[in-house]
Amino acid sequence: MAAETSIFRKSNAAAAFPWRGLVAAVLALAVGWGGIVYAANNSVQGAKKAEEAAFDGDAPTAILIEASSGSVLFEKNADELRAPSSMMKLMTAEVVFNALREGKVKLTDEYRVSENAWRKGGAPSGGSTMFAALNSKVSVDDLLHGALIQSGNDACIALAEGMAGNERIFAADFMTKRARELGMTKSTFGNSNGLPDPANKMTVRELANVARYIIRTYPDMYKLFGEKEFTWNKIKQPNRNPLLNSLNGADGLKTGYTKDGGYGMVGSAVQNDTRLIVVINGLEDPDDRASEAKKMLEWGFRNFEARTLFAANQQVGFAKVFGGESRSVKLASRDPIKVMVPKNGSEKLIARVVYNGPVRAPVTEGQPVGVVRVWRGANVAMEAPVYAAEAIATGSTMRRAIDGASELVIGMFRASAEKL
Repeated sequence: MAAETSIFRKSNAAAAFPWRGLVAAVLALAVGWGGIVYAANNSVQGAKKAEEAAFDGDAPTAILIEASSGSVLFEKNADELRAPSSMMKLMTAEVVFNALREGKVKLTDEYRVSENAWRKGGAPSGGSTMFAALNSKVSVDDLLHGALIQSGNDACIALAEGMAGNERIFAADFMTKRARELGMTKSTFGNSNGLPDPANKMTVRELANVARYIIRTYPDMYKLFGEKEFTWNKIKQPNRNPLLNSLNGADGLKTGYTKDGGYGMVGSAVQNDTRLIVVINGLEDPDDRASEAKKMLEWGFRNFEARTLFAANQQVGFAKVFGGESRSVKLASRDPIKVMVPKNGSEKLIARVVYNGPVRAPVTEGQPVGVVRVWRGANVAMEAPVYAAEAIATGSTMRRAIDGASELVIGMFRASAEKL
């Protein structure tokens, strides 16, 4: 069964963090499709409301996150599926980066530019291309430069065909499979480059998540996104990312445009040791895309800062245990749990521990149990995994029998409620 639990903590605006102690603990019981849900809210309130510094954006879909914690600073229709256009090349890049890391592909490997890649994505196509010559062999390294700096559709097709045999297999068996492994449940792919295809659909949230993953997992390969130009076949082309020349600290990632998707962009910048990632999609003008992304990043840097909610290994809550010596197990995070909050004030945050429970004994220390989710209003600001902070041995036969009877009664109650 799915379960949620957490602890109230409260403080004044002047000393909202770090936490000083437990003020009150409330346990509420509700019935949902996933089973019994235990919930108690961890709230922080201060004098200044977040709405006072709210962002007013024009993009139909948008999200702004902090890269380290994944904290969401702003979102608008962030889970709406849209054509991602060339921003989808981030997924192609991640697939190739992962294959390089696993040793399945080398940067020096060479792939042939087929007639299909040349016609659909090369010079004859009229779209963004690295101008790779028909039947030429190009290294994976150069194809990545062409795909990410020049937005070359031919480069993406050549990578897809070289790794999977054809582009459709690459989209289905490489890109979609990898997206699911990374927790991206909504994205679908019909090709490797974002050219119009009914199957090409992504949300700005999932685009932000794959960008964050690339930045954190492949720091050396990420540098490609910040290179300002690349020359291939004696043709020099500039990086299409307008932020690289207009915003201090900008170093990635990718723009995109199709008629169905409109103008979109995934951008990232670092200022004062804080990295933010912005994704917007659906605008009607490329200049609006550039100004909107820049404006949102500047707003984030100006109005937010990181605060620590829980220190590493600090107890963040508990989970119910079935058949153990103890009825519950303490939960903690291995890393500090941080969230971005407005500067010079605080806002109401609600933290909930979410897990599948009750957790069956025995429980080992360090065992993954669930996640702690921090909510800002109706939106999840961030989440982090939590682990058992202690070991719980198997309880007596009587203890297991009592827990079994209790779960039976709860199950009957839930079944009756679902029939209503």
